[in-house]
Amino acid sequence: MTISKGYSNVFEALEDDPAMAQNLKIRSELMISLRTYIEDEGLGQKKAAEVFGVHQPRISDLMRGKIDKFTIDMLVNMLARIGKTVKLKAA
Repeated sequence: MTISKGYSNVFEALEDDPAMAQNLKIRSELMISLRTYIEDEGLGQKKAAEVFGVHQPRISDLMRGKIDKFTIDMLVNMLARIGKTVKLKAA
């Protein structure tokens, strides 16, 4: 008999380290917010790069979901450039 372990999110299944799983989850949520903004505003990658104060290849990485290319700090700074604030809710 195989016992299956349940996970509260995909990152817990991917990472043995709970801290790293949480870090990935946070980065993912921040990246989704940025991508949604870019899509909702109809920004091309060049214009988005100007808005967020980064080079265009960083926007390409963001749009392709390359989570390993971003830190929480960088993502928070990018959100701040468009007037978005990040709120922390410790559970």
